[in-house]
Amino acid sequence: MANEKQSCGVNSREDQHNQQDIEIKETLKQITNKILVMSGKGGVGKSSIAAYLSVALAKRGYKVGLMDVDLHGPSIPRMLGLKGSIQPGAKGGKARPVKYQPNMQVISIEPLMGENKDMATIWRGPLKIGVIRQFIADIEWEDLDYMIIDSPPGTGDEPLTVAQTIPDARALIVTTPQEISLADVRKSINFCRQVNMDILGLVENMSGMICPHCGKTIDLFKTHGGMLTAKKENLRLLATLPLEPQVVQQGDAGSVRMLDDDQLQFSQEFNKMVDKIVEIEKVEGDQILKPQRQKEFPTRKQGSEDTKVLVVPVSDGKLSSHFGHAEQFAFVETENGKIAGTEMRTPPVHEPGVLPQWLYEQGADVLIVGGMGESAQGLLRENGIEIILGAPMDAPEVLANQYLTGTLITGSNVCDH
Repeated sequence: MANEKQSCGVNSREDQHNQQDIEIKETLKQITNKILVMSGKGGVGKSSIAAYLSVALAKRGYKVGLMDVDLHGPSIPRMLGLKGSIQPGAKGGKARPVKYQPNMQVISIEPLMGENKDMATIWRGPLKIGVIRQFIADIEWEDLDYMIIDSPPGTGDEPLTVAQTIPDARALIVTTPQEISLADVRKSINFCRQVNMDILGLVENMSGMICPHCGKTIDLFKTHGGMLTAKKENLRLLATLPLEPQVVQQGDAGSVRMLDDDQLQFSQEFNKMVDKIVEIEKVEGDQILKPQRQKEFPTRKQGSEDTKVLVVPVSDGKLSSHFGHAEQFAFVETENGKIAGTEMRTPPVHEPGVLPQWLYEQGADVLIVGGMGESAQGLLRENGIEIILGAPMDAPEVLANQYLTGTLITGSNVCDH
C-alpha cells in the first residue's frame, strides 16, 4: 500500500509538471521577443540595463514584460520605484504581474516577500527552478512584444533554467572594460554556445566617466575591452555606455527620467542601442522563432527519396577557404547519384549561428567545406546535416561529383576562425 501511495505521489507530481509545461508553451506563444540580460560577474550594471531597456521599449510603444529571476538579490522593483503588488488574475489560479506603465508589466520575488524586503532568500536549485517556471506558467501575462529577463550573475541554475524553458530567448551580455569582468564574460559566451542560446550582443557598461569639470573622459576601468572581446568572439558590440553619476543617483532614487535627457551621453548611447536591438529583432526574430525547412528546387521530383542537396561555400567560382565569409553557396541537387542541377544562393550577413540555421532552412543535406569551427559543426549536425571537412579548393560541381563517386580526397579541418 505504501508503494502504491508513493507511486501515486510521483504520478501526481509528473502530471503537475506536464500541465505546467503546457501552460509555459501557451504563455510563450503570446510573447514575440525574449531577451535574457546576463553577466559573468556582479556589479557590472546588468539589472540597470534590463530595467532601462524595458522602460525604453515601453516608451517606444511596445508591450513589455520584465521578469526578475535574480531571486537572491532582486533589485528591479527598487530601481523602478515599483510600489504595486501582485494581484489575482482573471484566470483561475493565476496572478497578474505588477503594472509599471500601461504597456509594461513586472514580476519579481520582492513583491511576494511581504513587508520585510531585506529578508534573505536561502534556496537551493530545485526551488529556484520551480519559481522561475511559475513566473512564466502561473502569471497572467498579456500578449507581449518583448519579454526582458534579468538573470543573476554567473552561469548557474537561473540562466540555465531560462535557456531550457525559453529555448528561443536571446542573450544580451553585459560587461565592464576591465579584464576580470571580461574573463567572466567569456564564460557567459561559452555557456550560451553550449546550451545553443543565440547571443544578441555585448554591452560594455561603465566605459569611462565624463569629468564634470573639464569634460574629458576618465577611463576608470581600462578601455576597448568589450570591443576587443566582441571582435574576437565574432559578436556584436551593441553599445559602450559611460559611467554617469546622475544615472547612478536616479537609479538609487527609483527614477528612470534620465532616459529622456538628450544631454546625457549615457542616454544618447543607450537609446541608440535600443533602436539597434529593435531593428535586429525585426530582421532576425522570425528566423530564430520560426525556423522552417524549405527544400523546393526546380528539378526536384516530389516524393523522391534518392535525392540529396550538397552545399559548397564559393568564392571566385571555387570552394571558399572561409566558410563564414563565402560570397555565395552552391546548392547542388543530386538524384540517384548524379547531379540534377545547381543553384547559387547569397547567404545572410555572417553572425554566430545564422549560417547553420540558414543552411538548414534552405534544405541542405551535405555541406562540403575546407574548414569550420566546432560550434558551427555542432549546430549543423544537430539538424541532421552531414559535414565533409578538409575538401580541396575546387569547383562545386567537381567536388559534388567526387563526393557522389566516393573519390573526394579530404585533408585536415582548416578552421576559419
